[in-house]
Amino acid sequence: MNKIYIYLFAIITLFCNIPLFAHNQDPLPSWNEGANKQAILDFVHATTDKKNPAYVSPAERIATFDQDGTLWVEQPIYTQVIFAFDRVLQLAFKHPEWKTQSPFKEIIAKDKVAMTKFTSADLEKIVIATHSDMSVEAFHQAVKQWISQAKNPRWHRFYTQLVYQPMLEVMQLLQANGYKTYIVTGGGQEFVRVYANQVYHVPPEQIIGSALATKYTYDKRGNGILIKLPQLLLRDNMSGKPEDIYLFIGRHPQAAFGNSTGDQQMLEYTQANKGAHLMMLVHHDDAIREYAYGANSKVGTFSDALMQEAKQRGWQVISMKKDWKRIFSDR
Repeated sequence: MNKIYIYLFAIITLFCNIPLFAHNQDPLPSWNEGANKQAILDFVHATTDKKNPAYVSPAERIATFDQDGTLWVEQPIYTQVIFAFDRVLQLAFKHPEWKTQSPFKEIIAKDKVAMTKFTSADLEKIVIATHSDMSVEAFHQAVKQWISQAKNPRWHRFYTQLVYQPMLEVMQLLQANGYKTYIVTGGGQEFVRVYANQVYHVPPEQIIGSALATKYTYDKRGNGILIKLPQLLLRDNMSGKPEDIYLFIGRHPQAAFGNSTGDQQMLEYTQANKGAHLMMLVHHDDAIREYAYGANSKVGTFSDALMQEAKQRGWQVISMKKDWKRIFSDR
């Protein structure tokens, strides 16, 4: 009798440890059949099969994902920038000088035409002013409250509902097969940490992003706290991405996913790793279900030079229009 129980236990254990895609179920149901879907499946199978020369040990299984435009909608402007604009309106009574200072006065006046002309320097100034001089906990609470109420004006849905279902499936497939998935974003590290675990099943310590400096001090009760300073500490974009990957992870990724010129160096750094690797770029070419943009867009620029590099280096370019059966979880 004991032998029977041992036998049954062994069978149950065996099945529980089989990778997700080995159950004869499609782990990527939102993907159309094609070279890009197959490349993902082949990569996961090769790097997790001990008999395969491309096998990667669990400790080295690292996959990095950009967020804006790769995991969720970034047009017509980044979600965090919208949050920053709302913060300007919320904090304006504390800063009467903003009524006469650019770029704040344009936001207060709700001058949409002027706001579309903001430069990167303008946006950085707005973000720093609205994200600093508060404790880390206070900032988290502000983001949490905003993200639970704000809705995208086109789809009238919460921003955390505008996550690309096909990319969620890729993350889940990698996670189920022993990969640590990191979000490496040009957006704010603290901003993304508020919702990443709930939305992507990625914990705070696996979020790498642009960040303001912090200062350790004490609150009125003598408790130690961190205050966000109006000083940029990390600019996690372009060459900053591989630099910060090394700073926080200390390893090359085996897989990297992006969508713009800001992700170029992250994919190059991934390909420089020895052994198996997978580099993929999301190309926004579906104007009906989402947006179509690329070289001429200030947000999520996908230049012709990047497309050429992808072809030369053998990177996979994902067509939202051709490769994805659906964009979001319900459409």
